[in-house]
Parts: sequence; structure tokens; C-alpha cells
Amino acid sequence: MTVPFHTADLLPLFLHFVMLSLLAVGGAITTAPDMHRYLVGEQHWLTDAQFTASVALAQAAPGPNVLFVAVLGYNVAGLPGAFVTMAGIMLPSTTLALWATRWGRSRRETRGVRAFTLGLAPLTLGLLLATGWVLTEPARDSPGAMLLVGLSTVVMARTRLSPMWLVALGAVAGAAGYA
Repeated sequence: MTVPFHTADLLPLFLHFVMLSLLAVGGAITTAPDMHRYLVGEQHWLTDAQFTASVALAQAAPGPNVLFVAVLGYNVAGLPGAFVTMAGIMLPSTTLALWATRWGRSRRETRGVRAFTLGLAPLTLGLLLATGWVLTEPARDSPGAMLLVGLSTVVMARTRLSPMWLVALGAVAGAAGYA
């Protein structure tokens, strides 16, 4: 069950995505678990199924991966929601990335910059695993769907196969009633 969205909720929605923007190491998708916590668990503006469908739809469509944020915002509050979530997720991180890229480039051989860069890899991996776990929420009761998730994870880890083939396989399995 969802809770109605009011215009006064746009500012808190914007500010939450501003905060997530500054935590989005490895891309906006790494903050999807907190987006889920806020939009589904805390505010009840979306259901689990709406959240997962929003992310899946945006990820299957051509274009930048960050568009899932606009789809989430749109599903919460229409066009104003899409605008404030995209502005919130893009402005701080873009500004910081432009500044940090210039600063880091001029100091890339220093021990501190190299250590920081190496330290971000496991952090990003952990955030991506958390995102994957959150996105399986609606499918955890279905053994076929969880088998497909496991198979997809193994194939992605061991091959260079395009993820689009796995998305297509998932669509076929879902249409056939296996997942």
C-alpha cells in the first residue's frame, strides 16, 4: 500500500537525493538500497514491486543507467518528482566529480590518491551487491526467479556476455511463467 505524495514532499525528496548523490561511489545504482529504504520502507510512496519494476524498466531501456532515478521520481510524483530526483542526484556529484578529477589528476602519483582509488573498488563492489540483494526482494518467494538470479550472477562473473542477453532470457522466462 502506498501513501499519497504531496507537493510539500518535493523538497525532502530533493534533499534526500542530494545526500545520496554525495554517497554514490560507483554510480547512482549503488545507492539504490537507500532509495528503496526511503521511498518504500520509510515514506511508503512506492511498493517493493513498483520500485523493482522502475529500476528494471530503466535498466532495460537504452540510455544512461542513472535514468532509473528519474523513473523512480516519476512514479512517486510525476514530472516534478522526476525533475527533483534527477537534479538531486546529478548536481552535487557532477560538481564534485569535476573538481575531484582535476585535483586527483594533478596528484595521481601520490600515495594517498592511489590508496584512495584502490580503496574505492571493494566499497563499490559491496554497494553493488547490496543493490542486487534489494532488487531481488519481490522475487525471493519464487525458486525459479532466484535460480535465474543466481545463474545470471554466475554468468556475469565468469563471462563477458552482454547483460542484455540475460535481460532477454529473464523476459522469456517470465513470459513463460518460470520466474
